[in-house]
Order: sequence, then C-alpha cells, then structure tokens
Amino acid sequence: MQMEEVLALDPAGDASALQDPPDVIRSLTAQAGISINGDATWDIQIFDERVYQRILAKGSLGFGEAYMDGMWECERLDQMFHRLLSANVEDKIDNWSRLRLLGEILRHSLFNLQSSQRAFQVGEQHYDIGNDVFEAMLDPTMSYSCAYWHDAAGLRDAQQKKLDMICRKLELQRGERLLEIGCGWGGLARFAAEHYGVEVVGITVSKEQQKLARERCAGLPVSIELMDYRDLTDKFDKIVSVGMFEHVGPKNYTTYFDTVHRALKDDGLFLLHTIGNAVTSPKTDAWIDKYIFPNGKLPSAREVSSALERRFLIEDWHNFGMDYDHTLMAWWENFETAWPFLEKKYGKRFFRMWKYYLLSCAGFFRSRQGQLWQLVLSKPEKGSVYRSVR
Repeated sequence: MQMEEVLALDPAGDASALQDPPDVIRSLTAQAGISINGDATWDIQIFDERVYQRILAKGSLGFGEAYMDGMWECERLDQMFHRLLSANVEDKIDNWSRLRLLGEILRHSLFNLQSSQRAFQVGEQHYDIGNDVFEAMLDPTMSYSCAYWHDAAGLRDAQQKKLDMICRKLELQRGERLLEIGCGWGGLARFAAEHYGVEVVGITVSKEQQKLARERCAGLPVSIELMDYRDLTDKFDKIVSVGMFEHVGPKNYTTYFDTVHRALKDDGLFLLHTIGNAVTSPKTDAWIDKYIFPNGKLPSAREVSSALERRFLIEDWHNFGMDYDHTLMAWWENFETAWPFLEKKYGKRFFRMWKYYLLSCAGFFRSRQGQLWQLVLSKPEKGSVYRSVR
C-alpha cells in the first residue's frame, strides 16, 4: 500500500505540518530503539499528530485504531513490535495512564468474559468473517495454530508435522474415539481419521467452521458439532484441544479441566495446545480484544499448573513458541499475495487491521513474551509410563 493510499484513509492528515511527539512518547520509543519519522525499517512514520493523543488516552487500542485509520505507518511492523514488546513499552504507557489500566483490570476481575452466554461471540466476530480469508492465508490442512518448523520444507510441511506429532503424543490407536475441543475447519480431525484410524468428534463455536469442516471430513468417521465445551457429556479414549484454551478465561479454568476430566477415560491422554503468556497478567491487549479475539485471555504457566492440580498429572510440557513467529510471517505472506482477490469484498481498513494483527503477533512471539505450549496430561489412575514425543 502506497503512502498516498494510506493518507487517503484519513484525508484530515497533513504530513507536512506535524508537531513534535510528546516527550513521554519520544522517550518510550527511544527506549525501544525506534525513531519517529526515522529511516530504519522499524521506525514509525506519522501522518497525523492526533495519533499521540490516541496513544496517551487509549494505549494499545488507540495505537492500533490509529493504524487502521491510516494515521501512521511502519515498513516492518513485525520488527517494530518486537522492539516495543522487548522493551515493555506497553506496560510503561499503561503505568502512565493508571486509570485506564485499572479499568481493564477490573473488567477482567469482576466479569466472567468467557461465560457460556458469551462463548459464541468469538466465533461470530472472528472465525465467521469469511472462509475465503482463511483458505487464502492458511495451508491446505486449514490449520489455524502454530506449526512445527523443525526440519520442515514450508508451511504445509510444518503443519503436517505438527498434526502428526499431536497424534503420536496422544498415542492414538486404530478404533479409538478422539474428542477435539475447538476443531477449527477439521484439519486435525481429518488427519487423525485418515492416518490413525480413529473416530473423531469435533466441537466448535463457529457456524462457518462447522460447515466447512463437515465438507472437508465427508466420508470419514468424523462428526462436527456446534456446541460449547461445557455441554459435553460423552466419554472418550483421547482428548485434544488446539488453540482454543485462549478463549476459556481464568474464571473458567477449573470448569474446563473438570469437564475434560469427566470426558476422558481413566487410562486416556489429553493434549492441550495453547498460546501462553510469559508472565501472569490481569489484563489482555485491548486492541486484540476489540478487533480480533473478543473475550480472549492468554494463560500463564502458573495459572495453568494451578488449575491442573488434583485434576491431571503433567506427563510432558513442550514449548516451541518461536515457531509461531515463523508461522505468522508465512500467513502474512499468503494473505498479502491473495489480497488482490479479497480486496473488493473486504476493503482497505480490513487489510490494515489484518496486517496489524498478524505482524504484531509475530513481534509478540519474537520478543518471547508469547509462548506456545503443548501439554500432555493424564489422570492419576493411568497405570502405564508415558514416553515423551518430539
């Protein structure tokens, strides 16, 4: 997107008559090695000085919205966010604006943002935006989660390696019944049924995911249901959840693990694949919450282990968070390549929102604030020894 196109999103912007940034913003960006209107690929180019007030008033939400409105640009958003997050700039902005930070903390503390009444909101707002976006961006398995890039030849190979590693970690055996909580577009369900001979029940909160997953798994022993995890009643040999736990929320962790515990046979295994936060945080990113994953909340290792106590034993805890940076950059390349075919339907503001989403998340994992965990869990009743798989 050219500079004149960016300015056209906000005709009020005047790049030739800008005031200097407030000292607090100049100081914080300088701590991250970022210059305002500098020459480096990670420097921020300001087209409208109103962006400063947006940042000071609304923090990350104002920063992201100003980008969507074309008020600033950066040649390499992923590099910029890597620097900002490594320097903890967002926390410093939040401390400067304590009232707004307090509001975010109270919102997460006082309300159950992931209640059963809200469970389908993320499906409607994010996963139902249009299957064409995800088909263009993802690999042929439609895996919308971190790939496993060890010795991988490309995105498709990396996702296939991830799917196979999950099945091997679960010790899947032909004829077993597998539950997938948050089944996406059916990639793992299809892979497990085809390559490991298992029967799969997948659940999702997205109507569009359910529709396409059923089409993609036609003819296989796979059923895809539209339902909240709290409504599960059956028993399964093995259970897996990939990229769904981020929507559960701390107030529901015990309910979630109790539900899985009831659904899993005593000698079974449960694999939990989730993004994790390097620290325990009382809030979530306001821009991501509003525009991408409403009501989402990343768990910390302490929160997960505390909720597991007296419910499950941890057989294995595998972290390959840096692979998510690589995955997100591959998704961005696919999306950018496909954009000419999507532009008429979705428009420039969606393009800037999606670019900001993918590249800010790449910077998040590159900074190592973002982690990616696969936990293999069992009940205390399980008698056999578990051997870790990589």
